Amino acid sequence: MSFMEEKDMENYLGESIPKLGFGLMRLPMCGEQIDLEQTKEMVDLFMDAGFRYFDTAYVYNDGESERAAKAALVDRYPRESFYLATKLPGFSAKSKADAERMFYTSLERTGAGYFDFYLLHSLSADREKAFEDYDLWNFIAARKKEGLIRHIGFSFHDTADELDKLLTGHPEVEFVQLQINYIDWESATVQSRLCYETARRHGKPVIIMEPVKGGSLANLPSDAAKILDDLHGGSAASYAIRFAAGFDGVFMVLSGMSNLGQMKDNLSHMKDFKPLDEKERAAVDEVCAVFRSKNLIPCTACRYCTDGCPKHIDIPNLFSCMNSKYVYKSWNVKYYYDKVYTKRNGKASDCIKCGKCERSCPQHLPIRKLLEEVAAEFEKADNE
Repeated sequence: MSFMEEKDMENYLGESIPKLGFGLMRLPMCGEQIDLEQTKEMVDLFMDAGFRYFDTAYVYNDGESERAAKAALVDRYPRESFYLATKLPGFSAKSKADAERMFYTSLERTGAGYFDFYLLHSLSADREKAFEDYDLWNFIAARKKEGLIRHIGFSFHDTADELDKLLTGHPEVEFVQLQINYIDWESATVQSRLCYETARRHGKPVIIMEPVKGGSLANLPSDAAKILDDLHGGSAASYAIRFAAGFDGVFMVLSGMSNLGQMKDNLSHMKDFKPLDEKERAAVDEVCAVFRSKNLIPCTACRYCTDGCPKHIDIPNLFSCMNSKYVYKSWNVKYYYDKVYTKRNGKASDCIKCGKCERSCPQHLPIRKLLEEVAAEFEKADNE
């Protein structure tokens, strides 16, 4: 694909699809099951407002997210009225045949007939080999020729240098999905700005994930929240999403909405989207300064780390307890640690240091070391 063809695609996408995408990773739950009735209401609100892009993945909710996409969207709306994206986690496949099976399983689960956007899931330097060994680049290109995929791309969690290598080696890629939010924009670990600039240098349109950083930027510490509240211009989440949507070449911002209230809030500020103005950008910079002054664990609660944990440790919620303790000064966080998050799951001190969680973490967090700190904070009385 030539640069001009890429620009044409970008212009087409930017003109035809409103920039807010419904991420189906954090759907409303009813006990252990996805709340399909509330999900249907959310889909209806989203579609009625003129939005069309839905994002899921083979691994989300152990496949239930793709099934929910079928029940709440595909079975209820004409196929040409929406865009559906899903992803292939080649890194978790046991063989080439197993990886290819995942594609057809996603087709069956969603009942979509074809995917408008299909992504190789969560590429990074340590995961790239599996995608190459299983020849998945050629596999998805072949499915595109068959009409089962309209556009091919990948989601990415690594350095800008690694992204540059991937895009140089695979110029056929039509778009890239990156983690971009105002906290990670200048992060030396996530490298949001550098990755964005790399994608644009290669002429690739960008889809943004984690614009609210797993909900962290919707539930700000009080001193940070006051900065945005004083603007009287919307919710904390609205500033985060508008920040992400304001960059050139960004044609979609995904938001993993979990209830009707979040859906209504997002629609209220994205239906007539306006980028942040100078005063709002300055306020966001102030919020970043507040975050830098605190010792936060930058977990996005994607939960990739919990799959296969031999001690069944609820790592994201234990990290949330730690952040609540030091940022929000929550008085009852020890109760949640003891009686909720470790009641049926392992404690932080149960970690056997196998490292599987760290190999799965898109944020490259030193999870084993952090669990030691969590244990020292919440289990110290138990050991005295």
